Amino acid sequence: MWRDGVPMGGDNDPGPGHPPLLTHAEPAMGTVFSISMVPGGLPGPELRSALRAARATLHHADALLSTWDPGSPVSRLRRGEAALGDLPREVTEVVAECRAARQASGGWFDPWAMPGGFDPTGLVKGWAVERALDVLRRSGMAGAMVNGGGDLAVFGAPAPGRRWRVGIRHPWSAGALAGIIEVEAAVATSGSYERGAHLIDPATGLASGRAASATVTGPSLAMADALATAVAVGGDEALAVAGQVTGYAAYLIRPDGSEADTGSITFVS
Repeated sequence: MWRDGVPMGGDNDPGPGHPPLLTHAEPAMGTVFSISMVPGGLPGPELRSALRAARATLHHADALLSTWDPGSPVSRLRRGEAALGDLPREVTEVVAECRAARQASGGWFDPWAMPGGFDPTGLVKGWAVERALDVLRRSGMAGAMVNGGGDLAVFGAPAPGRRWRVGIRHPWSAGALAGIIEVEAAVATSGSYERGAHLIDPATGLASGRAASATVTGPSLAMADALATAVAVGGDEALAVAGQVTGYAAYLIRPDGSEADTGSITFVS
């Protein structure tokens, strides 16, 4: 279950005199989640228990919210086989967060405008990561990072006096970074460089090509995930909207390779 290592190419190396981060890779929700933990004084049995609970949280979210599993509550909602009030409370919570994100994004993120019916895919990975991180936080460990395919949230620090650092993948070069940022709470990145043209413009129902990559930071990963999806779909228009959302900052790489941001993204060396 365990392996010693440092995620993100060494950017979070705790440095000399500090034990390495404990990391675990968990396949779920069509991607691989990286869970990095700073034990502090938490005993081994309690660490293992916290990890098991965090992993279970991710799989529970997948079972509830998958649009690929025809038996999931969200799939039943999409087909009109169940009313929202008949479904688990987590589904109601996700729907409420989707409504808030639709309003905050000016409609560039709109799960109700997707082909096939309500589709919260652009938000649920961030939502699940936050809940898994909450499990680790409540365990009493000193810090942790949960990264679900580029959507990640953190608490604590990788070592005293250090901050979590995250590399933003370059959209046209898998081995290169567009930049490195320090993360206080959450960061989400969206783009079509891995899965192809899967991002749908809610206004047209067609695949959007206005951005190569979009990154959003902020206090809530669910909202950052939705806003990153919005900016990846709407390009500069959505970037301007995201810049008005209190507490969030966004960075855009356009299809021609040029860049823009909301003025509050800081890159580090």
